[in-house]
Amino acid sequence: MTFLTLLLLSACSMSKEYREIMTVNGSVSVDSAGAFLTHEHLLVDFIGADSISDDRWNRDEVIKKMLPFLLEAKEAGCRTFVDCTPDFLGRDVLLLQELSKRSGVNILTNTGFYGAVDNKFIPGFAFDETAEELSERWIDEWKNGIGGTGIKPGFVKIGVNGDNLSEMHAKLISAAAKAHLHTGLVIASHTGPSILAFEQIAILEKEGVSPDAFIWVHAQAEKDSNKRIEAAHRGAWVSLDGLSDDNISDYVRMIKELKEENLLHRVLLSHDAGWFDPAKPDGGEVRGFTTLFKKLVPALLNDGFSQEDIHLLLEQNPAKAFEIKVRLPNS
Repeated sequence: MTFLTLLLLSACSMSKEYREIMTVNGSVSVDSAGAFLTHEHLLVDFIGADSISDDRWNRDEVIKKMLPFLLEAKEAGCRTFVDCTPDFLGRDVLLLQELSKRSGVNILTNTGFYGAVDNKFIPGFAFDETAEELSERWIDEWKNGIGGTGIKPGFVKIGVNGDNLSEMHAKLISAAAKAHLHTGLVIASHTGPSILAFEQIAILEKEGVSPDAFIWVHAQAEKDSNKRIEAAHRGAWVSLDGLSDDNISDYVRMIKELKEENLLHRVLLSHDAGWFDPAKPDGGEVRGFTTLFKKLVPALLNDGFSQEDIHLLLEQNPAKAFEIKVRLPNS
């Protein structure tokens, strides 16, 4: 090999853009992230923002209970696990970091506030702060790490509910948009019905953020499949994340509907499972994270989906969704 060839290869390597996701153990290349679970929970505490504290659970007990489920998911094919428990609802980034180290699975945590369940998990100060002030809190966690740990969030997690966006929930999505523009973190919003999804997309666009930065969480709750198709056409991520052993055929149908519209590249899949609850003895009953790999994938292949489709759904789509990247309209 000539010196010129080596020089050219080196230049090509240096010019190749590094695309990353942010895990609790630091930056990881999207090319090495493997198969994702995009919406799961290792620990959730439902006591409310006014009463929650880290001493309500013992990390060693949570690890003992949840590590086998994480290892089971890894054996089934999961390499990157997105933990969607937000602040004031049981987010414990040191717990997630330890579980990641022991399992060898990449774990993402989040910044943001969860307004669903009628604001039960919103801290009192957030009602008085502006969208700009809330976003500054979340941007600080990205820049400096969460709570002095140095652990950075991999996405923004918010939650909304109701028939229309309340003033508080509109403030949350506005703050998330502002945070996105400074961090490149994708916004995963617990949403459900489509009316709230489209109201949030409208606010994002007003703030100068592309729908590509928005994950419509629990889109499977929308009964009108055309709404999922419309959101995907507009560029949002459609997250079908309530998968269980009992609804495989429903998921095959929903995924197939989106594929027939050439929108498979906008779909994310997960279980919304796990849920160690410190209020229950031994954390309560835990649902595992393997149905996607062991039951849904074979069902999709049996229905005519290709291995390339599966690769798109499990690896390419989530890597693109959670990539650290500022997404502007028409970019």
